[in-house]
Amino acid sequence: MSGTTSGSSAVTVPGDPPGGRRAMAVWGIGVAVYFVAVIFRTSLGVAGLDAADRFHVSASALSTFSILQLLVYAGMQIPVGLLVDRLGTRKVLTLGAVLFTAGQLGFALSPSYETALASRALLGCGDAMTFISVLRLGARWFPARRGPMIGQVAALFGMAGNLVSTMVIARLLHGIGWTATFAGSALAGVVVLVLVALLLKDHPEGREPAAAPHAGAAFVRRQIAEAWREPGTRLGMWVHFTTQFPAQVFLLLWGMPFLVEAHGRSREAAGELLTLVVLTNMVVGLVYGQIIARHHTARTPLALGTIAATAALWAATLAYPGAYAPSWLLITLCVVLGACGPASMIGFDFARPANPPQRQGTASGIVNMGGFVASMTTLLAVGLLLDMTGDDYRVAFASVFVLQALGVARILRLRARTARREQERLVTSRVEAVHVPV
Repeated sequence: MSGTTSGSSAVTVPGDPPGGRRAMAVWGIGVAVYFVAVIFRTSLGVAGLDAADRFHVSASALSTFSILQLLVYAGMQIPVGLLVDRLGTRKVLTLGAVLFTAGQLGFALSPSYETALASRALLGCGDAMTFISVLRLGARWFPARRGPMIGQVAALFGMAGNLVSTMVIARLLHGIGWTATFAGSALAGVVVLVLVALLLKDHPEGREPAAAPHAGAAFVRRQIAEAWREPGTRLGMWVHFTTQFPAQVFLLLWGMPFLVEAHGRSREAAGELLTLVVLTNMVVGLVYGQIIARHHTARTPLALGTIAATAALWAATLAYPGAYAPSWLLITLCVVLGACGPASMIGFDFARPANPPQRQGTASGIVNMGGFVASMTTLLAVGLLLDMTGDDYRVAFASVFVLQALGVARILRLRARTARREQERLVTSRVEAVHVPV
Protein backbone atom coordinates (compact mmCIF):
# COMPACT_ATOMS: atom_id res chain seq x y z
CA MET A 1 0.00 0.00 0.00
CA SER A 2 2.97 2.34 -0.28
CA GLY A 3 3.09 5.06 -2.80
CA THR A 4 1.21 7.99 -1.25
CA THR A 5 3.27 11.12 -0.93
CA SER A 6 2.82 14.44 0.73
CA GLY A 7 1.34 17.12 -1.44
CA SER A 8 -1.15 16.54 -4.16
CA SER A 9 0.99 14.41 -6.46
CA ALA A 10 0.61 10.83 -5.34
CA VAL A 11 2.57 7.99 -6.86
CA THR A 12 0.27 5.47 -8.51
CA VAL A 13 1.07 1.97 -7.36
CA PRO A 14 1.13 -0.60 -10.20
CA GLY A 15 -1.91 -2.86 -9.95
CA ASP A 16 -3.94 -0.42 -7.85
CA PRO A 17 -7.72 -1.09 -7.90
CA PRO A 18 -9.59 1.45 -10.04
CA GLY A 19 -12.32 2.44 -7.55
CA GLY A 20 -15.53 3.79 -9.13
CA ARG A 21 -19.25 3.32 -8.51
CA ARG A 22 -19.06 -0.44 -8.19
CA ALA A 23 -16.39 -0.06 -5.51
CA MET A 24 -18.52 2.50 -3.67
CA ALA A 25 -21.54 0.17 -3.71
CA VAL A 26 -19.66 -2.86 -2.37
CA TRP A 27 -17.72 -0.85 0.19
CA GLY A 28 -20.98 0.79 1.27
CA ILE A 29 -22.35 -2.60 2.32
CA GLY A 30 -19.32 -3.14 4.55
CA VAL A 31 -19.74 0.35 6.00
CA ALA A 32 -23.42 -0.42 6.71
CA VAL A 33 -22.34 -3.41 8.83
CA TYR A 34 -19.91 -1.21 10.75
CA PHE A 35 -22.62 1.46 11.19
CA VAL A 36 -24.96 -1.05 12.84
CA ALA A 37 -22.14 -2.50 14.97
CA VAL A 38 -21.39 0.97 16.36
CA ILE A 39 -25.07 1.53 17.18
CA PHE A 40 -25.02 -1.67 19.21
CA ARG A 41 -21.62 -0.90 20.76
CA THR A 42 -22.55 2.60 21.94
CA SER A 43 -26.17 1.92 22.93
CA LEU A 44 -25.02 1.24 26.49
CA GLY A 45 -23.56 4.76 26.64
CA VAL A 46 -27.04 6.30 26.73
CA ALA A 47 -28.44 3.46 28.86
CA GLY A 48 -25.84 3.48 31.63
CA LEU A 49 -28.13 4.93 34.30
CA ASP A 50 -30.98 2.64 33.17
CA ALA A 51 -28.67 -0.38 33.32
CA ALA A 52 -27.56 0.51 36.86
CA ASP A 53 -31.21 0.63 37.97
CA ARG A 54 -32.25 -2.46 36.01
CA PHE A 55 -29.47 -4.71 37.32
CA HIS A 56 -28.94 -2.94 40.70
CA VAL A 57 -25.18 -2.51 40.30
CA SER A 58 -22.52 -0.04 41.50
CA ALA A 59 -20.35 2.22 39.33
CA SER A 60 -17.49 -0.28 39.07
CA ALA A 61 -19.92 -3.12 38.24
CA LEU A 62 -21.59 -0.92 35.64
CA SER A 63 -18.22 -0.17 34.05
CA THR A 64 -17.67 -3.93 33.77
CA PHE A 65 -20.23 -4.02 30.93
CA SER A 66 -18.09 -1.80 28.73
CA ILE A 67 -14.79 -3.15 30.04
CA LEU A 68 -15.71 -6.74 29.16
CA GLN A 69 -17.03 -5.66 25.77
CA LEU A 70 -13.81 -3.77 25.02
CA LEU A 71 -11.64 -6.55 26.48
CA VAL A 72 -13.16 -8.97 24.00
CA TYR A 73 -12.93 -6.38 21.22
CA ALA A 74 -9.27 -5.59 21.88
CA GLY A 75 -8.31 -9.23 22.38
CA MET A 76 -9.92 -10.16 19.07
CA GLN A 77 -8.11 -7.55 16.96
CA ILE A 78 -5.04 -9.56 15.97
CA PRO A 79 -6.98 -12.83 15.48
CA VAL A 80 -9.52 -10.95 13.37
CA GLY A 81 -6.75 -9.35 11.34
CA LEU A 82 -5.32 -12.77 10.63
CA LEU A 83 -8.77 -14.10 9.74
CA VAL A 84 -9.39 -11.24 7.32
CA ASP A 85 -6.02 -11.81 5.64
CA ARG A 86 -6.73 -15.53 5.43
CA LEU A 87 -10.48 -15.82 4.72
CA GLY A 88 -11.41 -12.47 3.19
CA THR A 89 -13.87 -9.78 4.17
CA ARG A 90 -17.19 -11.41 3.31
CA LYS A 91 -16.85 -14.43 5.58
CA VAL A 92 -15.55 -12.40 8.52
CA LEU A 93 -18.25 -9.71 8.22
CA THR A 94 -20.93 -12.40 8.02
CA LEU A 95 -19.73 -14.01 11.23
CA GLY A 96 -19.41 -10.61 12.90
CA ALA A 97 -22.98 -9.62 12.01
CA VAL A 98 -24.34 -12.90 13.40
CA LEU A 99 -22.49 -12.44 16.69
CA PHE A 100 -23.24 -8.78 17.36
CA THR A 101 -26.92 -9.25 16.47
CA ALA A 102 -27.18 -12.18 18.86
CA GLY A 103 -25.42 -10.11 21.53
CA GLN A 104 -27.79 -7.16 21.16
CA LEU A 105 -30.84 -9.41 21.29
CA GLY A 106 -29.44 -11.24 24.31
CA PHE A 107 -28.85 -7.93 26.08
CA ALA A 108 -32.49 -6.98 25.47
CA LEU A 109 -33.78 -10.19 27.04
CA SER A 110 -31.22 -10.67 29.84
CA PRO A 111 -32.93 -11.35 33.17
CA SER A 112 -29.77 -10.83 35.23
CA TYR A 113 -26.49 -8.95 35.38
CA GLU A 114 -24.51 -12.09 34.53
CA THR A 115 -26.44 -12.90 31.36
CA ALA A 116 -26.26 -9.24 30.32
CA LEU A 117 -22.48 -9.39 30.72
CA ALA A 118 -22.29 -12.48 28.52
CA SER A 119 -24.39 -10.74 25.88
CA ARG A 120 -22.11 -7.70 25.82
CA ALA A 121 -19.10 -10.00 25.44
CA LEU A 122 -20.76 -11.69 22.46
CA LEU A 123 -21.56 -8.29 20.99
CA GLY A 124 -17.96 -7.18 21.45
CA CYS A 125 -16.74 -10.29 19.63
CA GLY A 126 -18.91 -9.55 16.60
CA ASP A 127 -18.14 -5.84 16.69
CA ALA A 128 -14.41 -6.64 16.64
CA MET A 129 -14.80 -8.18 13.18
CA THR A 130 -16.25 -5.13 11.45
CA PHE A 131 -13.84 -2.21 11.22
CA ILE A 132 -10.75 -4.13 10.15
CA SER A 133 -12.86 -5.87 7.51
CA VAL A 134 -14.09 -2.51 6.19
CA LEU A 135 -10.52 -1.18 6.00
CA ARG A 136 -9.41 -4.25 4.05
CA LEU A 137 -12.43 -3.95 1.77
CA GLY A 138 -11.42 -0.36 0.99
CA ALA A 139 -7.86 -1.44 0.27
CA ARG A 140 -9.08 -4.10 -2.19
CA TRP A 141 -11.50 -1.82 -4.05
CA PHE A 142 -9.85 1.66 -4.03
CA PRO A 143 -6.42 3.06 -5.01
CA ALA A 144 -3.90 3.41 -2.20
CA ARG A 145 -3.84 7.20 -2.48
CA ARG A 146 -7.46 7.28 -1.30
CA GLY A 147 -6.68 5.30 1.84
CA PRO A 148 -6.73 8.20 4.34
CA MET A 149 -10.06 9.56 3.10
CA ILE A 150 -11.65 6.11 2.82
CA GLY A 151 -10.66 5.37 6.40
CA GLN A 152 -12.00 8.68 7.72
CA VAL A 153 -15.28 8.29 5.84
CA ALA A 154 -15.73 4.78 7.27
CA ALA A 155 -15.15 6.21 10.74
CA LEU A 156 -17.62 9.00 9.94
CA PHE A 157 -20.35 6.44 9.29
CA GLY A 158 -19.38 4.75 12.54
CA MET A 159 -19.97 8.04 14.33
CA ALA A 160 -23.30 8.30 12.56
CA GLY A 161 -24.12 5.04 14.32
CA ASN A 162 -23.13 6.69 17.58
CA LEU A 163 -25.45 9.55 16.67
CA VAL A 164 -28.32 7.08 16.30
CA SER A 165 -27.59 5.87 19.83
CA THR A 166 -27.62 9.34 21.36
CA MET A 167 -30.63 10.62 19.44
CA VAL A 168 -32.80 7.55 18.81
CA ILE A 169 -31.92 4.80 21.30
CA ALA A 170 -32.01 7.25 24.22
CA ARG A 171 -35.51 8.44 23.29
CA LEU A 172 -36.80 4.93 22.66
CA LEU A 173 -35.57 3.77 26.05
CA HIS A 174 -37.75 6.33 27.77
CA GLY A 175 -40.64 5.74 25.38
CA ILE A 176 -41.05 2.00 24.83
CA GLY A 177 -38.71 0.58 27.46
CA TRP A 178 -35.57 -1.53 27.68
CA THR A 179 -36.60 -4.81 26.06
CA ALA A 180 -38.47 -3.35 23.10
CA THR A 181 -35.67 -0.86 22.37
CA PHE A 182 -32.78 -3.32 22.34
CA ALA A 183 -34.72 -6.17 20.72
CA GLY A 184 -36.09 -3.86 18.03
CA SER A 185 -32.65 -2.47 17.24
CA ALA A 186 -31.37 -6.04 16.72
CA LEU A 187 -33.44 -6.17 13.53
CA ALA A 188 -30.90 -3.83 11.91
CA GLY A 189 -28.32 -6.57 12.34
CA VAL A 190 -30.51 -9.00 10.42
CA VAL A 191 -30.84 -6.51 7.55
CA VAL A 192 -27.09 -5.99 7.10
CA LEU A 193 -26.47 -9.73 7.42
CA VAL A 194 -28.74 -10.32 4.43
CA LEU A 195 -26.98 -7.58 2.44
CA VAL A 196 -23.57 -9.12 3.09
CA ALA A 197 -24.74 -12.61 2.20
CA LEU A 198 -26.31 -11.52 -1.09
CA LEU A 199 -24.23 -8.63 -2.42
CA LEU A 200 -20.78 -8.27 -0.84
CA LYS A 201 -17.68 -9.17 -2.90
CA ASP A 202 -14.18 -9.37 -1.49
CA HIS A 203 -12.47 -7.83 -4.51
CA PRO A 204 -13.11 -6.65 -8.09
CA GLU A 205 -13.40 -9.29 -10.79
CA GLY A 206 -10.03 -10.30 -12.18
CA ARG A 207 -8.16 -8.96 -9.13
CA GLU A 208 -8.10 -12.02 -6.95
CA PRO A 209 -5.31 -11.85 -4.37
CA ALA A 210 -2.62 -14.48 -4.31
CA ALA A 211 -3.64 -17.65 -2.53
CA ALA A 212 -2.89 -17.40 1.17
CA PRO A 213 -0.29 -19.83 2.52
CA HIS A 214 -1.26 -22.55 4.94
CA ALA A 215 -2.39 -20.74 8.10
CA GLY A 216 -0.42 -22.79 10.58
CA ALA A 217 1.22 -21.54 13.75
CA ALA A 218 4.37 -20.53 11.87
CA PHE A 219 2.36 -18.39 9.43
CA VAL A 220 0.50 -16.67 12.28
CA ARG A 221 3.72 -15.91 14.15
CA ARG A 222 5.35 -14.60 10.99
CA GLN A 223 2.42 -12.34 10.11
CA ILE A 224 2.35 -10.80 13.58
CA ALA A 225 6.13 -10.51 13.89
CA GLU A 226 6.58 -8.90 10.48
CA ALA A 227 3.77 -6.41 11.08
CA TRP A 228 5.09 -5.53 14.55
CA ARG A 229 8.65 -5.18 13.24
CA GLU A 230 7.57 -2.19 11.17
CA PRO A 231 7.90 1.03 13.19
CA GLY A 232 4.90 2.42 11.30
CA THR A 233 2.69 -0.31 12.78
CA ARG A 234 3.88 0.41 16.30
CA LEU A 235 3.58 4.17 15.86
CA GLY A 236 0.06 3.68 14.48
CA MET A 237 -0.88 1.62 17.52
CA TRP A 238 0.37 4.28 19.96
CA VAL A 239 -1.33 7.08 18.04
CA HIS A 240 -4.58 5.12 18.21
CA PHE A 241 -3.96 4.31 21.89
CA THR A 242 -3.43 7.94 22.88
CA THR A 243 -6.04 9.72 20.78
CA GLN A 244 -9.11 7.49 20.84
CA PHE A 245 -9.81 6.67 24.47
CA PRO A 246 -10.87 10.06 25.98
CA ALA A 247 -13.88 10.33 23.68
CA GLN A 248 -14.53 6.58 23.67
CA VAL A 249 -14.81 6.47 27.46
CA PHE A 250 -17.04 9.55 27.41
CA LEU A 251 -19.40 8.18 24.77
CA LEU A 252 -19.44 4.52 25.75
CA LEU A 253 -20.33 4.93 29.40
CA TRP A 254 -19.16 7.78 31.61
CA GLY A 255 -20.17 10.90 29.67
CA MET A 256 -23.84 10.80 30.67
CA PRO A 257 -23.19 10.22 34.41
CA PHE A 258 -20.40 12.84 34.39
CA LEU A 259 -22.65 15.50 32.90
CA VAL A 260 -25.74 14.62 34.96
CA GLU A 261 -24.26 13.76 38.35
CA ALA A 262 -21.09 15.85 38.42
CA HIS A 263 -22.32 18.94 36.56
CA GLY A 264 -26.04 19.04 37.22
CA ARG A 265 -27.25 18.82 33.63
CA SER A 266 -30.54 17.21 32.77
CA ARG A 267 -30.47 13.97 30.83
CA GLU A 268 -31.77 15.84 27.79
CA ALA A 269 -29.01 18.45 27.99
CA ALA A 270 -26.39 15.74 28.56
CA GLY A 271 -27.69 13.88 25.51
CA GLU A 272 -27.30 17.03 23.42
CA LEU A 273 -23.68 17.39 24.55
CA LEU A 274 -22.98 13.75 23.66
CA THR A 275 -24.54 14.43 20.28
CA LEU A 276 -22.22 17.42 19.88
CA VAL A 277 -19.21 15.11 20.34
CA VAL A 278 -20.52 12.87 17.57
CA LEU A 279 -21.35 15.71 15.16
CA THR A 280 -17.95 17.33 15.68
CA ASN A 281 -16.31 13.97 15.04
CA MET A 282 -18.06 13.68 11.69
CA VAL A 283 -17.02 17.16 10.56
CA VAL A 284 -13.43 16.90 11.80
CA GLY A 285 -13.07 13.46 10.22
CA LEU A 286 -13.67 14.89 6.74
CA VAL A 287 -11.24 17.74 7.40
CA TYR A 288 -8.49 15.47 8.74
CA GLY A 289 -8.96 13.04 5.84
CA GLN A 290 -8.55 15.80 3.25
CA ILE A 291 -5.50 17.26 4.99
CA ILE A 292 -3.70 13.92 5.32
CA ALA A 293 -4.54 12.85 1.76
CA ARG A 294 -2.77 16.00 0.51
CA HIS A 295 -0.04 16.38 3.15
CA HIS A 296 1.13 13.16 4.76
CA THR A 297 3.60 15.10 6.90
CA ALA A 298 0.61 16.57 8.78
CA ARG A 299 -0.17 13.24 10.45
CA THR A 300 1.99 13.60 13.54
CA PRO A 301 1.22 17.32 14.16
CA LEU A 302 -2.51 16.61 13.89
CA ALA A 303 -2.29 13.68 16.31
CA LEU A 304 -0.15 15.50 18.88
CA GLY A 305 -2.20 18.69 18.54
CA THR A 306 -5.41 16.77 19.26
CA ILE A 307 -3.84 15.09 22.29
CA ALA A 308 -2.65 18.45 23.65
CA ALA A 309 -6.03 20.12 23.13
CA THR A 310 -7.85 17.22 24.78
CA ALA A 311 -5.55 17.28 27.81
CA ALA A 312 -5.92 21.06 28.16
CA LEU A 313 -9.73 20.97 28.06
CA TRP A 314 -9.97 18.07 30.50
CA ALA A 315 -7.62 19.91 32.87
CA ALA A 316 -9.67 23.11 32.60
CA THR A 317 -12.95 21.25 33.22
CA LEU A 318 -11.71 19.18 36.16
CA ALA A 319 -9.91 22.13 37.78
CA TYR A 320 -12.80 24.59 37.42
CA PRO A 321 -13.30 26.13 40.88
CA GLY A 322 -17.11 26.14 40.91
CA ALA A 323 -19.37 23.23 41.77
CA TYR A 324 -20.47 22.94 38.14
CA ALA A 325 -18.45 23.82 35.05
CA PRO A 326 -20.15 26.49 32.90
CA SER A 327 -21.93 25.48 29.71
CA TRP A 328 -19.37 27.15 27.44
CA LEU A 329 -16.57 25.03 28.97
CA LEU A 330 -18.51 21.77 28.65
CA ILE A 331 -19.41 22.62 25.06
CA THR A 332 -15.76 23.32 24.25
CA LEU A 333 -14.73 20.05 25.91
CA CYS A 334 -17.22 18.11 23.80
CA VAL A 335 -16.06 19.82 20.60
CA VAL A 336 -12.45 18.88 21.32
CA LEU A 337 -13.44 15.32 22.25
CA GLY A 338 -15.07 15.16 18.82
CA ALA A 339 -11.61 15.37 17.24
CA CYS A 340 -10.34 12.29 19.09
CA GLY A 341 -11.93 9.75 16.74
CA PRO A 342 -10.55 11.31 13.53
CA ALA A 343 -7.13 11.65 15.18
CA SER A 344 -7.16 7.95 16.07
CA MET A 345 -7.67 7.11 12.39
CA ILE A 346 -4.25 8.63 11.72
CA GLY A 347 -2.81 5.51 13.32
CA PHE A 348 -3.98 3.44 10.34
CA ASP A 349 -2.34 5.97 8.00
CA PHE A 350 1.01 5.11 9.60
CA ALA A 351 0.48 1.34 9.43
CA ARG A 352 -0.96 1.23 5.89
CA PRO A 353 2.17 2.25 3.94
CA ALA A 354 4.37 0.16 6.25
CA ASN A 355 2.78 -3.18 5.32
CA PRO A 356 2.02 -5.02 2.03
CA PRO A 357 -1.60 -5.83 1.09
CA GLN A 358 -1.42 -9.40 2.35
CA ARG A 359 -0.56 -8.12 5.83
CA GLN A 360 -2.99 -5.19 6.04
CA GLY A 361 -5.53 -6.99 8.21
CA THR A 362 -2.95 -8.07 10.78
CA ALA A 363 -1.37 -4.61 10.93
CA SER A 364 -4.77 -2.91 11.23
CA GLY A 365 -5.66 -5.28 14.06
CA ILE A 366 -2.55 -4.30 15.98
CA VAL A 367 -3.31 -0.60 15.51
CA ASN A 368 -6.99 -0.93 16.41
CA MET A 369 -6.10 -2.81 19.56
CA GLY A 370 -4.29 0.25 20.94
CA GLY A 371 -7.22 2.60 21.47
CA PHE A 372 -9.49 -0.09 22.86
CA VAL A 373 -6.89 -1.26 25.39
CA ALA A 374 -6.58 2.36 26.55
CA SER A 375 -10.38 2.75 26.65
CA MET A 376 -10.81 -0.45 28.63
CA THR A 377 -8.13 0.58 31.11
CA THR A 378 -9.67 4.02 31.63
CA LEU A 379 -13.21 2.67 31.96
CA LEU A 380 -12.00 0.39 34.75
CA ALA A 381 -9.94 3.15 36.43
CA VAL A 382 -12.83 5.62 36.40
CA GLY A 383 -15.29 3.08 37.85
CA LEU A 384 -12.90 2.01 40.62
CA LEU A 385 -11.94 5.57 41.51
CA LEU A 386 -15.60 6.63 41.66
CA ASP A 387 -16.34 3.85 44.12
CA MET A 388 -13.21 4.58 46.16
CA THR A 389 -13.76 8.35 46.37
CA GLY A 390 -17.53 8.48 46.81
CA ASP A 391 -18.24 9.55 43.20
CA ASP A 392 -15.53 12.21 42.93
CA TYR A 393 -15.46 12.66 39.16
CA ARG A 394 -12.51 15.06 39.29
CA VAL A 395 -10.23 12.40 40.72
CA ALA A 396 -11.67 9.64 38.57
CA PHE A 397 -11.22 11.45 35.25
CA ALA A 398 -7.70 12.55 36.15
CA SER A 399 -6.70 9.01 35.13
CA VAL A 400 -6.95 10.24 31.53
CA PHE A 401 -3.67 12.14 31.88
CA VAL A 402 -1.66 9.06 32.87
CA LEU A 403 -2.41 7.20 29.65
CA GLN A 404 -1.94 10.33 27.55
CA ALA A 405 1.55 10.85 28.98
CA LEU A 406 2.50 7.23 28.27
CA GLY A 407 1.24 7.42 24.71
CA VAL A 408 2.92 10.72 23.87
CA ALA A 409 6.27 9.37 25.08
CA ARG A 410 5.98 6.38 22.72
CA ILE A 411 4.86 8.51 19.77
CA LEU A 412 7.82 10.86 20.14
CA ARG A 413 10.19 7.90 20.30
CA LEU A 414 8.88 6.20 17.13
CA ARG A 415 8.09 9.07 14.77
CA ALA A 416 11.61 9.64 13.38
CA ARG A 417 12.20 5.93 12.75
CA THR A 418 8.87 5.66 10.94
CA ALA A 419 9.64 8.68 8.77
CA ARG A 420 12.94 7.13 7.65
CA ARG A 421 11.27 3.83 6.74
CA GLU A 422 8.55 5.60 4.76
CA GLN A 423 11.12 7.59 2.82
CA GLU A 424 12.94 4.38 1.91
CA ARG A 425 9.69 2.83 0.68
CA LEU A 426 8.76 5.95 -1.25
CA VAL A 427 12.03 5.90 -3.16
CA THR A 428 11.58 2.19 -3.92
CA SER A 429 7.98 2.65 -5.17
CA ARG A 430 9.03 5.51 -7.45
CA VAL A 431 11.78 3.40 -8.98
CA GLU A 432 9.31 0.52 -9.50
CA ALA A 433 6.76 2.88 -11.07
CA VAL A 434 9.36 4.20 -13.52
CA HIS A 435 10.31 0.66 -14.60
CA VAL A 436 6.79 -0.70 -15.05
CA PRO A 437 6.58 -2.04 -18.63
CA VAL A 438 4.06 -0.26 -20.88
